[in-house]
Amino acid sequence: MCQACTNDLKDVMALPSNKLTPSQVGDSVTMLYTDSASLKIVLTASRMLLFNKNVSEPFTVLPKGFFITFFDEEEKISSTLKANYGVRYDITKRMEAKYAVQVVNKKGEKLETERLVWDEANKKIYTDAPIKITTPTQVISGKGLNSNQDFTKYEIKEVTGIIKLKNNEL
Repeated sequence: MCQACTNDLKDVMALPSNKLTPSQVGDSVTMLYTDSASLKIVLTASRMLLFNKNVSEPFTVLPKGFFITFFDEEEKISSTLKANYGVRYDITKRMEAKYAVQVVNKKGEKLETERLVWDEANKKIYTDAPIKITTPTQVISGKGLNSNQDFTKYEIKEVTGIIKLKNNEL
């Protein structure tokens, strides 16, 4: 006795898929965020994927990295944030930045880490990952950081080392 199963292509294609597909895709994207006609944030990304169907919280993926410029009340640059990958969640207004993350403030101080969360609603950035902060006079390493989004007031959770620099030697 021999039995065989055959599948109609239409039946196979109708099976549910666990793979999410973006509802919108954008290349070479620039987004401007304003408040009361005042420029607050400029985000640029080479690729943007928007997922807002069949998900509990809509989100945007920036798979090829992004660059964000933050502006103060006078529309002058207060800090920048860049990373090689990002995910922004619409409802909670949080962005997770990953891989070669850098934040630079208006004083030229630079934060480097592999993971960082930007809490847009509270205008804060934070991480539990190892960090390195380079200032004109020192290099500070540690694990974890809490800061305002302008990276002008920050607290390092666990400082693991401080190197004093002489004559701006990096």
